[in-house]
Amino acid sequence: MTVALRIDVDTFRGTRDGLPRLLTALQRRGVRATWFVTLGPDNMGRHVRRMLKPSFALKMLRSGAPNLYGWDIAFRGTLWPGTVISEHLADTLRLPDRAGHEVALHAWDHHRWQVGAESLPDDALDAELARAIAAFTTVYGRAPHACAAPGWRCDDRILALPSSQAFTWRSDARGPAVPFVPHSARLGRTLAQPQIPVDLPTYDEGVGRGTGADERWNDLLLARLADGAPHVLTIHAESEGGAKAALFEQFLDRALAAGHQFEPLGDWLARQPTPHEGRVARGTLPGREGWLCVGG
Repeated sequence: MTVALRIDVDTFRGTRDGLPRLLTALQRRGVRATWFVTLGPDNMGRHVRRMLKPSFALKMLRSGAPNLYGWDIAFRGTLWPGTVISEHLADTLRLPDRAGHEVALHAWDHHRWQVGAESLPDDALDAELARAIAAFTTVYGRAPHACAAPGWRCDDRILALPSSQAFTWRSDARGPAVPFVPHSARLGRTLAQPQIPVDLPTYDEGVGRGTGADERWNDLLLARLADGAPHVLTIHAESEGGAKAALFEQFLDRALAAGHQFEPLGDWLARQPTPHEGRVARGTLPGREGWLCVGG
């Protein structure tokens, strides 16, 4: 079974350290993926305010967030202005593209989008997206062909934004790994951009606690892959390219030995049946705090 592999790069540290480490691990195994990159200021430390929410605090404790992401991420954009990733790490951002991987757009300011997708007005969200598109074009010399909303914070309002129409396909939703074209109630038509939903849980959503939790995590993922159905897996440069790098490499080796293959989302989409019409909505997911886009 071929798995669509998606790598989200959310932070300065994830770009600087996690991206090259993951790229090396994949190239050693002949694996290609889709990298969704963040280009603007790293203000992820501002999520510390969400610790006041019991559900978010419990998630941070369960996943061991400080050890998983590092203390520098925990304070980015709080004690000092967030570092603009594309201004300092443009050469690093280009590495996957030069190595023949697929690279697409994640965000300008990941934190601002994740917390503002519900409250920011249309023109502010559209400006965020337009700024991200411009920064991507500066770094890569071409406009991005695909996009994935940070934290899967997307809905019909966001898909109807003018800048949202710039992409060939998107990966904003969670749900069965079956591509679909969303019908937009706001625009009164079916969009031309297929959605590639992510069906498998991310590490921070699904990992348990206690001795052997990591080993059980790999067992869980491999059991999910064994069902013969299509799957889309998301990993993060901050975790699987950082503290959980060895764990992810063990997963890769076991998956490849079991006969599974990995490919970029664009290649995977091209081999799927013609996408059916569907809808997106706000929903929830076990292990993830707050709402996110669900669809199919």
